[in-house]
Amino acid sequence: MRARRNMNIKRFRQVLSTTRLSKNDQNWFPKWVEYYDQWLPRGLPEDGIEVEGVKQFSRQLLKNGRQAWQRLQAVKAIQAYRDLVLESDQPSLQAVCGKLTELAAAERQTGQFNGGEEISEDERKRLIGRIDQRLPKIIQQMQEKLRLLHYALETERAYVGWVERYIQFCGNDQLERFGPREITGFLTKLATKEKVAQSTQKQALAALLFVYEKVLERQLPFLDVVGTNKPARLPVVLSRQEIDRLGKEFDGLYLLMFRLMYGTGLRHKECRQLRIKDVDFDARHIVVRNGKGDKDRITVLPEICVEPLQERIKIAIRGHQRDLEDGFGEVSLPNALARKYPNAAKELGWQWIFPSRQLSRDPVSGQVRRHHVHETSFGDAFKMAVRSAEIDKPATPHSLRHSFATHLLENGQGIRTVQEILGHKDVKTTEKYLHVMNKPGLGVKSPADVLTVSP
Repeated sequence: MRARRNMNIKRFRQVLSTTRLSKNDQNWFPKWVEYYDQWLPRGLPEDGIEVEGVKQFSRQLLKNGRQAWQRLQAVKAIQAYRDLVLESDQPSLQAVCGKLTELAAAERQTGQFNGGEEISEDERKRLIGRIDQRLPKIIQQMQEKLRLLHYALETERAYVGWVERYIQFCGNDQLERFGPREITGFLTKLATKEKVAQSTQKQALAALLFVYEKVLERQLPFLDVVGTNKPARLPVVLSRQEIDRLGKEFDGLYLLMFRLMYGTGLRHKECRQLRIKDVDFDARHIVVRNGKGDKDRITVLPEICVEPLQERIKIAIRGHQRDLEDGFGEVSLPNALARKYPNAAKELGWQWIFPSRQLSRDPVSGQVRRHHVHETSFGDAFKMAVRSAEIDKPATPHSLRHSFATHLLENGQGIRTVQEILGHKDVKTTEKYLHVMNKPGLGVKSPADVLTVSP
């Protein structure tokens, strides 16, 4: 019997190598399953997995000092073994994974080992914040779960929007009554009738999977969804001449933001969310905190931005001092830092470089603070500048990031360096800029240019 189980684990390892799981998971999943096999009195069962046995195994890992993310990985390994070797999708382990995901998020954000099976009620309330009680119950539950797992507010808003549209499609907010057939119909409608982009359809799918798997704790089977026919488009890149013309349409604050985004590769949101402590004038670099994918990275600080950026910081400091005198002066802090460092929200280094002109109420906590400038502020100015500069391309502020990357490659910068500066996880994402580069050195001449014209 033991030999049979060893064969199953060997088969599990082989099948994992053909999946899209990360190399880390492919390496650790078999180890967790072996550990589970050794822990069970009679070893891995041949006919299925028991939920209670998985829960007890997780508790044993907790007693052994394993953190929540490790226990979550172990349960996911058992789940993958069930799917790939036992070829079954039951019993559902979504409830176990959901609780461990919450605990792992709490441990990651606080930097402390929870050591328990539940988040404290005070911590739960602080993380959840304010939720509109007029919304459907399922939407409220989803918002609670999203905030407990520290999803970005933009992601929360997008997911809420998709679930609201799905509720309209189903004609009922009792989503537990619906399943794969309705999800497939909704996503197929997006592709065939509304002609949405592939990335848009994927976001809608992610929102619905979150509701069913994380909120309703239902494990969905493979969804046979009609994909969108919209092809992937090349990025809109502005030429150096267009960048020069466009820059002449800005002044003051917007000129600085324009130069920063083009000169550093910052996303529009990353530029708006720059804090004073993120700029190192001596090292001539900018640290991008909590970028896309919650990653940090370093990018270059252009010389042309140094002096105006220093002046802008002085303006922000004076504004911050006035706010403190008026009884305000706190900014929102990422994740659980506000609880760990109660006074940090008023410290100078955490203040926005581009603060808003007015105070506003935080949509989650309800606290009145000074946020950074709104996304429409520079966005509207950019749209007017494109029109005034007579640029016919469908350019947006994100086009400055595309132009930064393309022009770096044209200057001979290595693609790996550009990948690191942009913060791309996969170099294939960076390689798209190779297709829009101006490549005069290829030596290719059009046949039309060698035609001889009769006098």
